[in-house]
Amino acid sequence: MNIDYPSPNFDERPAGTDIDMLVLHYTGLKTLQEALDRLIDPASKVSAHYVVAENGEIFCLVPEDKRAWHAGVSYWRGLTDVNAHSIGIELENPGHEFGYHNFSSLQMNALIDLSRDLLSRYEITGRNVVGHSDIAPRRKKDPGELFDWKFMANKGVGLWPAENTGKGPWDDLEIWLSVLGYETNNITATLRAFQRHYLPSSISGQADKITRRSINALIDLVGETGSN
Repeated sequence: MNIDYPSPNFDERPAGTDIDMLVLHYTGLKTLQEALDRLIDPASKVSAHYVVAENGEIFCLVPEDKRAWHAGVSYWRGLTDVNAHSIGIELENPGHEFGYHNFSSLQMNALIDLSRDLLSRYEITGRNVVGHSDIAPRRKKDPGELFDWKFMANKGVGLWPAENTGKGPWDDLEIWLSVLGYETNNITATLRAFQRHYLPSSISGQADKITRRSINALIDLVGETGSN
């Protein structure tokens, strides 16, 4: 069920800008209503295009052709104005500060349907389906290690590397993370972001063997899928 819940917090996308990213967040507040109130409050200066509730309801806040204010200071594949290039979706969840928990099946299924529609209409590649922590690793943790990225990828939303297939890379780790799209100003924070997404049971920030293999496997997958 889609519910119109308009927010004033948006502006125009720059002329000629393509929508080629999907960014997922959690609301990070105690209740859905608290999150919605903040996202429509002009004083907050934050918003998203959609909010997906735990019961599967979808709130429509900002028209897709407008630039919602969800990414903040961020970076992905050389882009610093991620808001201009993306659709932002918030998922109802109190987050790490207020009792982080699993995302419901109703919520995940609604998100998959919405995401598939967006990916189809805007031709968004799998490597450009990211979490807030991927694009702002020094600031953000959401949607976090309890978000089931593998399930999403299996449903056609995003990418997931095959396990135990990568052979490295053993050197130039910063270069390979940059190739995937990450900023590398703080390599520990970036590794944690990568691990939250692809190795949620091991968020160490360390470049251990399994992390390096996963990075390599994902690079191989990006090449195989032709995602650019």
